Amino acid sequence: MQLRSVFRLLALFAFVFTAGAAKAADVKVFISAGFFNVYAELGPAFEKASGHRLITTRGPSLGDSPEAIPARLTRGEDADVAIMDGAGADFLIARNLVKPDSRMPLAESFIGMVVRAGQPKPDIGTLDALRKTLLEAKSIGVSDSSSGTYLRTVGFKKLGIEEQVAGKVRKVRGPPSGEPVAAVVARGETEIGFQQVAELIHTPGVDYVGTVPAEIQPPTYFIGILTTNVKQPDAATALLRFLSSDEAAAVISKNALKPLAKK
Repeated sequence: MQLRSVFRLLALFAFVFTAGAAKAADVKVFISAGFFNVYAELGPAFEKASGHRLITTRGPSLGDSPEAIPARLTRGEDADVAIMDGAGADFLIARNLVKPDSRMPLAESFIGMVVRAGQPKPDIGTLDALRKTLLEAKSIGVSDSSSGTYLRTVGFKKLGIEEQVAGKVRKVRGPPSGEPVAAVVARGETEIGFQQVAELIHTPGVDYVGTVPAEIQPPTYFIGILTTNVKQPDAATALLRFLSSDEAAAVISKNALKPLAKK
């Protein structure tokens, strides 16, 4: 999508959703890495068109990092909206930290694998091939958030190799203080690495192999949701409506996510 088109479309959304507002708002956003590149591209245009200012804090959707979105909200850190993996949102809903009826699907995501640039690409196209690749790998990098949690607690168990690979799995802390799994693979610190594809493809020094088979691919959706203590609900909702719109689909696709069909 050309930037000029983005500005025109966002101007329309800003008019529809913020018309009559007394003043521009500071919108506090918690966001995880998987949707961050989409947000980073469209957010500045949204600010210019609407007059709102986005105050952004990054953190994983799940995991034991103190930077994780659930940890931040549990500590009482202020945010109007969280943009994150739906599994993390379910955790927040159960603890009354977000508003369930404000949940807005943004895109579908998939777990993929990378190797260090120039290295042979193993076959992971079937469950048997993936199992063989994992057993033969000397080291395996996974994220400390949703995709890594799934693989360590569910995926490897489904493959019947949980115990065999446990000793060579490295859990990688993500942004803001950490890095993508692909960065660890690029330095040769792990032989292969798994994460949401959108978090793998922007890191130099790796070659993308592909997604894991459908039978072991969890249904993963990035969503936006208002927090229980939201202070700028109208502006936050306007942001989510644009990020989930048909007009944002090209940017979503470009960043290795799947736009969601409108019902």
